[in-house]
Amino acid sequence: MNTSLVCILISIVVYLAVVLAVGFFFAKKNESASDFYLGGRKLGPFVTAMSAEASDMSSYLLMGLPGLAYLSGVADVGWTVIGLAVGTYVNWLLVAKRLRLYTQKTNSFTLPQFFSDRYRDRKYILSTIAAVVIIIFFVPYTASGFAACGKLFGSLFDVDYMTAVIISAIVIVGYTAAGGFLAASTTDFIQSIVMTIALLFVLVFATVNAGGVDVVLANAKELPGYLSLTSTHVPETGSAAPYTLLTIVSTCAWGLGYFGMPHILLRFMAIEDENKLKLSRRVASVWVVIAMGVAVFIGLVGRSLSDIGVIGMLEKADSETIIIRISEFMSQFGILPALMAGLVLAGILASTMSTADSQLLAASSSMSQNILQEACHLKLSKKTSMLIARLTVVAIAVLGVILARDPDSSIFGIVSFAWAGFGASFGPVVLFSLFWKRTTFAGALAGMVSGGATVFLWKYLVAPMGGVFAIYELLPAFLVGAALTFVVSLLTKAPSEEIVKEFESVGR
Repeated sequence: MNTSLVCILISIVVYLAVVLAVGFFFAKKNESASDFYLGGRKLGPFVTAMSAEASDMSSYLLMGLPGLAYLSGVADVGWTVIGLAVGTYVNWLLVAKRLRLYTQKTNSFTLPQFFSDRYRDRKYILSTIAAVVIIIFFVPYTASGFAACGKLFGSLFDVDYMTAVIISAIVIVGYTAAGGFLAASTTDFIQSIVMTIALLFVLVFATVNAGGVDVVLANAKELPGYLSLTSTHVPETGSAAPYTLLTIVSTCAWGLGYFGMPHILLRFMAIEDENKLKLSRRVASVWVVIAMGVAVFIGLVGRSLSDIGVIGMLEKADSETIIIRISEFMSQFGILPALMAGLVLAGILASTMSTADSQLLAASSSMSQNILQEACHLKLSKKTSMLIARLTVVAIAVLGVILARDPDSSIFGIVSFAWAGFGASFGPVVLFSLFWKRTTFAGALAGMVSGGATVFLWKYLVAPMGGVFAIYELLPAFLVGAALTFVVSLLTKAPSEEIVKEFESVGR
């Protein structure tokens, strides 16, 4: 192994050691399932903000966005970034504080539990269905994270793909099963810092080696449609194609997903002081805009590096490895650049792990708390509940590893579909539950089931018809879920006086 690879390996190993140490440190602080899943509602404003966004961005920030910008220019990524930025801000502005107060009022520490508590669902129908939805969409989502880690280690060190997947899973499960929510949130905070350093360092290094900003922009202008928001570059033909209004609306719909993301909403529920959410909102919104903007520009710089022959030309899915290619190039300039290259690659690992740990927690809480204890009425002691919570994390990770065994699986496709699933299943129900007191149990149930079902129907039956139907499935599914929540609530008996009084008391 040459010096550059040794330096890269040292950076990654040190990073992994730090996150494992954090996990085992917080293991001693978990005294109940509530502590394990929600950290006893003790998160500070900065950890709340940065852990929420780190768990949100995943490897999409360091691989997906730069790769898409590299291939097709700014239209596709530009409208996606706008949708995600607006969705992030509005979610923090509208949902964060009220969800924190409402879940404290109902004493709920998981999202499915809140649905049942909000509507006095003593049979736990809502929480059970919500738990099933979470498991359906989070197990493959987690698998995509393991697969990304496997591909990263496999390509760098010529390690067997499955061996790399299993090692990555062991590390993630290690600190998550040990330390629970506080460990996941604290490591996510650390990981957001690592991701930020990685993005900025790659941007500066790559821009300098491409000849500067002017050269990068001049190169981009020569590619038809590359710098336009109303047309997109088609790499196969080297021509420009129109980016229609329907496509713009469909792409911006990514922002709707935020209202239904369990691993992000958990951060809102866990902050120590709801009055500090304004600071968290500002930190999160600014970081997201800057981070995504830098990621997109890295894609443009990477294309310029390929055009001048510094790195090879990348096609299709290979474009998502642009930061890895830049890091490999960087490592050839001596020990310090090689160590920084290792930090950059640790940033990719961080972005994947920060999402996978949160997903594991959300999925394990659904199984152990919402299904076993609530739906199956198992009476468990605090110690037994904690043991089951940790075993569930391990079991779900094993399923994730099994699903990740195919190295050719589409990571972006899985993430896109799961994002739509959560956004459509939970987004409308969360918004109606928080802001419309006339919402009923039947309306929430109809919205949740119809939103989730429409994602599958639109993806596999409607969208293949093409034309105006070939839009991102989250948009129609979200609208269907919202419509049925509203209509069914109006058609069914109004909520009890107890539920209405509780709704009106939240926030006072």
